[in-house]
Amino acid sequence: MKLGIVGLPNVGKSTLFNAITKAGAESANYPFCTIEPNVGMVSVPDERLDRLAEVYPSKKTIPTAIEFYDIAGLVEGASTGEGLGNKFLSHIREVEAIVHVVRCFENDDIVHVNAEIDPVSDIEIINLELMLSDIEVLQKRLANAQRAVKSDKSLAPEIKLIERALESLEAETSVRNLDLSDDEKKILKSLNLISAKPVIYVANVSEDDLLDEENNKYVKAVKDFASTEHAEVITVSAQIEQEIAELSDDEKKEFLEDLGLEHSGLDKLVKASYKLLGLMSFLTAGPMEARAWTIKTGTPAPEAAAKIHTDIQRGFIKAEVISFDDLMESGNMVVAKEKGLVRIEGKDYIMQDGDVVLFRFNV
Repeated sequence: MKLGIVGLPNVGKSTLFNAITKAGAESANYPFCTIEPNVGMVSVPDERLDRLAEVYPSKKTIPTAIEFYDIAGLVEGASTGEGLGNKFLSHIREVEAIVHVVRCFENDDIVHVNAEIDPVSDIEIINLELMLSDIEVLQKRLANAQRAVKSDKSLAPEIKLIERALESLEAETSVRNLDLSDDEKKILKSLNLISAKPVIYVANVSEDDLLDEENNKYVKAVKDFASTEHAEVITVSAQIEQEIAELSDDEKKEFLEDLGLEHSGLDKLVKASYKLLGLMSFLTAGPMEARAWTIKTGTPAPEAAAKIHTDIQRGFIKAEVISFDDLMESGNMVVAKEKGLVRIEGKDYIMQDGDVVLFRFNV
């Protein structure tokens, strides 16, 4: 899973990226600090893995991972080359979802590119640039399709969708808000439009406001805006994330408890990302390793098996499945089998979040 962190200059993008990835990306109080996108891999927090490793026991745990791209700050006019322009936009096309960091704090020591704090205006500036870039892409694609449709009638649905998308964009409405059929969604995916990608808005607040976000007028404005396009919103303090980045898990937990927080910003971001993209995890375990695997919600067992190895999918016979909660309640697999909690599932079984699975196959 690739997520692109975007936002206007000086909203806390690189600070947040550094904190959640510990990648050491440069962070400074001036525009265009980030030129090329910094990339960092982040292990997805999953407390189930450690408990699973104890039950088997496994020598190591391997969580699933998210790849974060810290993409250069965008300014008004980027679609026509201002700032880093098209270079920035091309980087966004490579990610699966956009993490849009929005400044929701006041600090006279940190300059704002537009001189005042107005998160909705900030969002609209970036969204407009993304839409203008998509309009240019679609106009070229439409011209090509209209020429080719004379000899290839199968392009007619694509032309119809492009025209709908252009109409939406010219009305300053992102393509992600269009109501599409399954066939149209497949066509849309091939167009690789930035404004079609799902978005998580990250309201970056001060430490004080993190515990009192309901009274932060900027956060409220972001949530009101996000509700119009069914986007996810989480509230974090990039500064706090930076402070806890180097702590051990135990120290981090104690630090968060002292602040009165249940989850770190990374935990909230991962959870929102999974929800936004319709993802879930199943688990495998043995003497060597306990491991989490990320799949789309609604994935059949053989397709899930392919995440481990395509040979398992090709030679799939059955899956021995137990829910994580049932396994923990039983204490071990032997007791779980005695209780009849381990199920034998076939090719039609739809995987569930937290399934602990042993795939049987023959090739």
